[in-house]
Amino acid sequence: MKFIFEVTVKDGYTVEEYAQAWLEASRIIQQTPGARGTWLHRKIGTDDTLLAIAEWESKQARDAKNDDADEVVRSIMARHARYCDIRVLGEFEEPEWHVPPPNETPDIDD
Repeated sequence: MKFIFEVTVKDGYTVEEYAQAWLEASRIIQQTPGARGTWLHRKIGTDDTLLAIAEWESKQARDAKNDDADEVVRSIMARHARYCDIRVLGEFEEPEWHVPPPNETPDIDD
């Protein structure tokens, strides 16, 4: 499953500063059972907006993680939270439909 959220950094803070904190926290969170990686995308044409995607083995695995249990993660999240607006877009299952380019074999039935 994918957990997706949008981050808008406030004036006086940069996406690079947020990304540094995000990388630091993600490295720790990725040690959690069921974690499958994270991605941080910069929105084209903006200097203040990012799309963050965390991939998990299942919703249950993501729900079982406890960021508050790790003092370092809690500190990192608190440090940058006041400089960003975070809007959760949602939790998404793996795709049910996929149309690959002609040179790729479909991995999901039509």
